[in-house]
Amino acid sequence: MSKRKELSKSKAMPADDLDGDSSSDEVDVDFEFFDPQPDVDFHGLKALLRQLFDIDNTRFDISALADLILSQPLLGSTVKSEGNETDPWAFLTILNMHTHRDKKVIQDLRDYLLSKASQSPPLSPLPKLLDASSSAQVGLILTERLINVPSQIVPPMYTMLLEEIQWALAENEPYNFSHYLILSKTYTEVASKLDAEDSRPQKKKKAKADTTTLYFHPEDEVLQKHALGFASYDYSSQGDEGAADAKRAFQDAGIKPQGHIILIEASKFEPAVKAVVEYIGVAS
Repeated sequence: MSKRKELSKSKAMPADDLDGDSSSDEVDVDFEFFDPQPDVDFHGLKALLRQLFDIDNTRFDISALADLILSQPLLGSTVKSEGNETDPWAFLTILNMHTHRDKKVIQDLRDYLLSKASQSPPLSPLPKLLDASSSAQVGLILTERLINVPSQIVPPMYTMLLEEIQWALAENEPYNFSHYLILSKTYTEVASKLDAEDSRPQKKKKAKADTTTLYFHPEDEVLQKHALGFASYDYSSQGDEGAADAKRAFQDAGIKPQGHIILIEASKFEPAVKAVVEYIGVAS
């Protein structure tokens, strides 16, 4: 039975996030949570998936992935601010990689994730779990949101996902996961190429590169504390030299995005979600 997620929360956001103005004024935005809906969410979901995979998004059939997500409308959430017929500002979903193992887009995702895991010892259990002969039920969690959408929308999405999985299991749906695999994004700061090329005497000393991992999604720092393994990885595709400076976001250093993988055993997932709720709270 389809349902509208009635949880509606108000959160102040910078006005420039909405209309491109540089004003520091804030506006109140009411967020509503909906089931994914094929008739209205396809294009908005594709845009968020491209953002999630960043420069590597061309390696996958994003349309097929969006269709697969929308084929299970009673699992996962979209977040909107101006009614059901508008594009989502955020989404969260889960796909059973075992059930969908014969689909080309899942095979491509599997190969991609295995290639990244092979470079990261903390993710050494992943190849065995995703092997074609494995009976493991790995749930791939995909989630993304527009920049500066507040993180307070995250706890309700994860909490509702836990509830929906239980409802699905009660109806013998294939969501009895042994592991959860969360695909996300991190970044590091890199020295600005623009600063290096600017030799004006009055120019401040250029920012040095910082190898510290920083998080687009602050909940990832909490989730990985409950993980069997996690790691960031470089994207397979290479951006142009100016890409890091294009993502400076009014700071001295450039930004180098990376992919991020978090592997959580099923028994640890609910405590991880509760920790996220405690850390972030809910929108008010």
